[in-house]
Amino acid sequence: MVQFFIDFTIVAVFVIGITALMGVILNGIGENIFGGRKKRLHTAMSEQVQTGWKAVGGKKASR
Repeated sequence: MVQFFIDFTIVAVFVIGITALMGVILNGIGENIFGGRKKRLHTAMSEQVQTGWKAVGGKKASR
């Protein structure tokens, strides 16, 4: 019975891990192949919105 739970846990970890990695890998492939000229559209807009903002957090701001 213990062996069943060990096998079940190993298979569950593999399935969850493969699923997570497939999502990241396929997202990267999709952005690079099908992204076209708008690859950095969202990050560029985010950077544009955040220009001039004060830095928050980190070791210097905790004083």
